Amino acid sequence: MSNNFMTDRFYFSNDTLSLINKYTGSTFVIKYGGSAMQDFSLQSQVIKDLSLLYYLGINIVLVHGGGMFINEWLRKLHIEPSFENGVRITDSQTMDIVEMVLIGKVNKQLVSLLNQNSINSVGLSGQDASLVTASPMFDSSINLTGRVDSVNPKLLDLLLSNRFVPVIASVASDYHGNRYNINADTIASSIAVAIKAEKLVLLTDIPGVLLDLNDYSTLIKELDLESVNSLKSKNVISGGMIPKVQCCVDALNGNVKSAHIIDGRIRHSLLHELLTYDRVGSMIVL
Repeated sequence: MSNNFMTDRFYFSNDTLSLINKYTGSTFVIKYGGSAMQDFSLQSQVIKDLSLLYYLGINIVLVHGGGMFINEWLRKLHIEPSFENGVRITDSQTMDIVEMVLIGKVNKQLVSLLNQNSINSVGLSGQDASLVTASPMFDSSINLTGRVDSVNPKLLDLLLSNRFVPVIASVASDYHGNRYNINADTIASSIAVAIKAEKLVLLTDIPGVLLDLNDYSTLIKELDLESVNSLKSKNVISGGMIPKVQCCVDALNGNVKSAHIIDGRIRHSLLHELLTYDRVGSMIVL
């Protein structure tokens, strides 16, 4: 019998089996966002891959954004989305839409897809059980874009110990109940640290860290903190990659063992990244 067997074009090799053995019982925090969320067939494939990881004995915490869906609903309501330096300007009216779309629509759709794959999942936001406590990112009472102050892992620990998959929308509150729209990468990084996750995975619509943004063959598959600082100084890591990479660095500094940036538009990218030594994205380690 062959040492390889295949499921829908993903091959399980002896290397894969050793990685499964290594990670069984560990916890991965996976942030799901970008245009990989827009294509329903891709979304269904991501959920199936998450389900496989779950059935292999890996604990999953799924954190999601949904900026493109927020923009879609804002425009339906004749509100033009507004950004400053890549950060959404979130006034009170926009915050209402953010909550409705992320918590009421995107979150429940992901929970439903997981349930269809026989995965016990629970839809949450940072507001539930004071999971994430936030404060304003800007010195303004009008802009409700926030930052993470603290994470209370008790609810997540309870759910994970009973083999539930928490699905977390990137919305949080402060101690006074004021609501904030939080970057999903930031929440995922903070949660990974709080629950002592093995890995943080940013599943998005970019292939990872590239030496040349126009050439996907220049993907850097493994970086350490020294490499990250060097690439920043050379402006190779620039623009929107800076906050993504910083979330990874923050997780590593909080004792998460590795952080990954991968392209969710690639079929089975999660499995190729996590269950093979070839991988498809960028892994950042200390």
